[in-house]
Amino acid sequence: MKKTTAALCVLLALCLMLTGCGKAAAPEIATTDYSAAENWAYYAEGEGKEVDLFLICPTVDMNEEYNMSMDDERTKASFLGALNMERGLYEEQTRMFAPYYRQGAMKIYELSPEARESYLELAYSDVSAAFSYYLEHENNGRPILLAGFSQGADMCYRLLEEYFGEDELFDRLVAVYGIGWPMTEEMTKAYPQIRPASAEDDLGVVISFDCEAPEVTETFINPASQKALSINPLNWKTDGTVADRSENPGSCFTNYDGGISAEGAELCGCYIDEARGVVKVTDVEAAEYPAIVPGLPDGAYHVYDYLFFYRSLQANVALRIERYLAANALDAAA
Repeated sequence: MKKTTAALCVLLALCLMLTGCGKAAAPEIATTDYSAAENWAYYAEGEGKEVDLFLICPTVDMNEEYNMSMDDERTKASFLGALNMERGLYEEQTRMFAPYYRQGAMKIYELSPEARESYLELAYSDVSAAFSYYLEHENNGRPILLAGFSQGADMCYRLLEEYFGEDELFDRLVAVYGIGWPMTEEMTKAYPQIRPASAEDDLGVVISFDCEAPEVTETFINPASQKALSINPLNWKTDGTVADRSENPGSCFTNYDGGISAEGAELCGCYIDEARGVVKVTDVEAAEYPAIVPGLPDGAYHVYDYLFFYRSLQANVALRIERYLAANALDAAA
């Protein structure tokens, strides 16, 4: 009888463990404090500009971990450098905000999308906290431009999901430059505030694309079974119309200081692969532009997404801001 009772106790304990009952809850991980200046890479840089930029860094953490440590000064230096590489697209037009956050390290992209999600959720908890702090303390009804490359683009979509379903905030949204991470039809159906750009000057929309050589058929960013919703960064069309290299006003290769190390017009053209929705780049050789990112095949031009089309994107940012400010001036005068 004693043995039977003991066995039942063990069985009950196992059941409690499996159901989560009878065990202490996992400790909550504290959200980063964005009232602290050291947790911002940029904070209100560019006073006097009429539009705010909230810029989210791509993946730079190459360490053997799943989320970046906010105490890792070496990785944070790379984080700032990656932001500096992009800032030239936006800085002439915007007051800039960019939080440090516990981004998912490159290691998570070896996992399945389902397995990596918990690490991206932790990253997003910081991004959301930073954006909430910005809204409360700095926005004051100002127009907003969201931008991010790669993991940063993923975080932009999540901000749209959480914050921009309300008309009041959505009306302040100039556009979203979500480059290097796919936007899908499923996302737009689930969240109507995620609206694909369809022209060079529409507002409140997402400008999204990722680049490949014509012969590439799949990457972990753009699986063969998935269709992305993209816009051509040269001719601003969403179909397969080819943009000739003569339409490219300038490719710029930037460095961690934000400077341009090399620049040239008419380097490459591009077109949208209408089956997969990715941007196919013409006129360049894959061997000259290595994929660099672990797990990406030769011809995956992901790291060059905005570099290949730098001057076109820069002009497009200015155009959309100009159109937004003009439209709102007319609304105010009406």
